[in-house]
Amino acid sequence: MSKLRVVFFGTSLFAVPSLEELTKEEDIQIVGIVTQPDRPAGRGKKLTPPPVKKKAYELGLSELVYQPEKIKSEEFKNWFYSLKPDVAIVVAYGKLIPKRIFEFPKYKTLNLHASLLPKYRGASPIHRALMAGEKITGNTVMLINEGLDSGDILSQEEEPIYEEDNIVSLSERLATKGAKLLVKTLKGWIEGKITPKEQDHSQATYAPPIAKEEYRICWKAEAQSVVDRIKALYPNTYTTFNGKRIKILSAKVTDIKSDLPAGTIYPNNKDGLYVVCGDQRVVKILELINPKGKKVKGEDFIRGYRIERFT
Repeated sequence: MSKLRVVFFGTSLFAVPSLEELTKEEDIQIVGIVTQPDRPAGRGKKLTPPPVKKKAYELGLSELVYQPEKIKSEEFKNWFYSLKPDVAIVVAYGKLIPKRIFEFPKYKTLNLHASLLPKYRGASPIHRALMAGEKITGNTVMLINEGLDSGDILSQEEEPIYEEDNIVSLSERLATKGAKLLVKTLKGWIEGKITPKEQDHSQATYAPPIAKEEYRICWKAEAQSVVDRIKALYPNTYTTFNGKRIKILSAKVTDIKSDLPAGTIYPNNKDGLYVVCGDQRVVKILELINPKGKKVKGEDFIRGYRIERFT
C-alpha cells in the first residue's frame, strides 16, 4: 500500500509538534513543507527562520521546505499540484489558504486550531481565551473552507486552563496534545470513519491579533482582568512609573480591598508589591523585570525603588 502523501503548512512554534508527529507515522510521507519567509527578529533585526523551518532542517527535510511570499501565485500553485498530495495539513501557518489549493488534494485540507470552535476563530485563540478568564479551552481539527476558521469540524478535545497557566505553558500543552489529535483524526478521516459536522455559526466568537496597546496594563480594569492579561501576554505586559517601563511577569488577585485610586501602590504591606485596581481589589505582583532589565520578585523591587503608583 502506498504512503499517504502530505503537504504540511505551518510557521509558528505551535505547529512544530504536529510536524514531528506526522514524520513518525510509517504510512505517511511528507512531500512538501510550506512555511512563511524568514523575517527580521530581535534587537539586531537579524533575518530569522520560522520555527517550522528550523525543525524541518533538524529532521533532515530541508529539501522539502518552500517559503513563498504569496501562496496565491501561479508559481506556488504549480509547485503544489506537482507534488500530487493526497491531503494537506495546516497548523498555525498564518495565512489564508486559497480555494484552489485547499480543495485540490483527494482528502482535502485539514486544519488544527487551538480553540473549541466556533469560539475564538482567528489569529490569537489561546491569548484571547486566557484574557477572557476561560477555565476550559481545547483543540479542533476541521476541514478548511473559504471562511475564517469556519469549516466543518472533524474532531475536538477539551483542555482545562489551570490557575498557574500562562500563554507559554498552555500553548505548549495544546500544541503537544493537538498534534496527537491531528494524527488520530487524519487516520480516521482517511479511513472514512469520521463525518464532518457543521459549526454553529451563531455561536462564533473571534480572536483578533494582539495590538501593541494591549500589552500596557490598565490598572482601571478589574483585578482579575489585569491578572488574566498578564498571563495571556507573558512576558510582555508592562506598566510605567516615573516614565520608566517595567514588565510584569506574574501576579495574583488578593482578598484586599481599597478605595485608593487605581494604580496606587497599596501601603502597609512589607511582604510584597501590591497594586490597587479599578474594582477596588488589590493584586500582588509576584515577579517583574525592573528598568535595568533584571528579573526580580515584587517584594525585592519595592525595597529597591521608592514608588507610589503605576501608570
